[in-house]
Amino acid sequence: MMNEELQKDTELVIITGMSGAGKTVAVQSFEDLGYFCVDNLPPTLLPKFLELMKESGNKMNKVALVMDLRGREFFDSLFKSLDNLSQESWVKPSILFLDADDEVLVRRYKETRRTHPLNPLGLPLDGIKLERKLLEELKGRAQTIYNTSHIKPRDLREKILHQFSSNTRPEFTVNIMSFGFKHGLPIDADTVFDVRFLPNPFYIEHMRPKTGLDEDVSSYVLKWNETTQFIEKLTELIGFMLPYYKREGKAQLVIAIGCTGGQHRSVTIAEYLGKYFKKNGYHTVVSHRDIKLKKDENHA
Repeated sequence: MMNEELQKDTELVIITGMSGAGKTVAVQSFEDLGYFCVDNLPPTLLPKFLELMKESGNKMNKVALVMDLRGREFFDSLFKSLDNLSQESWVKPSILFLDADDEVLVRRYKETRRTHPLNPLGLPLDGIKLERKLLEELKGRAQTIYNTSHIKPRDLREKILHQFSSNTRPEFTVNIMSFGFKHGLPIDADTVFDVRFLPNPFYIEHMRPKTGLDEDVSSYVLKWNETTQFIEKLTELIGFMLPYYKREGKAQLVIAIGCTGGQHRSVTIAEYLGKYFKKNGYHTVVSHRDIKLKKDENHA
């Protein structure tokens, strides 16, 4: 497994989009942000480049790659590379897609007297339409899309500096919350897991007033075979999900663990998950929504 710092810090931005939409300005902006930038990297070389990133330790922790259109084989190899990349836990990939309206792109080609790479001997508009069709699926996979039709190069640069500056991007947080179903579902949960099938310490008299924060209660919940199997499957599932949530640009994922009253089983599992994913390099916050309710009931 990669070290915790590398898993947390390595960012890879793939800059792509329509020819003439501003990729040159974009890569210059990423250079100003301190990114290691490579222009026109063939997708077939992406796996080898990732190996070099990994071997560099934390020296290449911010990388921006410009990938331009080079035909159908370009997409086949790029999509394969992106699918493989999504399986890597140490790198956080994202796609920045630059777009512009057809008439704006035609005007830019005429102003620069350039020919379109897909139609060098014909009209720019024909090449633009073909490129847009080829790029349709890639655009659908992008996390960030900028339409530069009415954006000056200076404004595009400022937009990129603001969005991709490490000072303005919140750290991805795994928020794990325990709760009791009898007090209602948490409205801010992204995903909910029900642990009411696990053996319940509530029916053991000396454990009843305690919570999953007490060692004897947590040991009781964790000692059962079904708890062990559940935790193995749950950590595998959540571990699979987290890189994809990060890739989509979410600031946090709220995972709710529920039992009947929110005192024993859910608290134990939430604490376990918090320690597990913190150990695996994620910023985690654990909270117990309904423990305070129990204390209030005892003092009522």
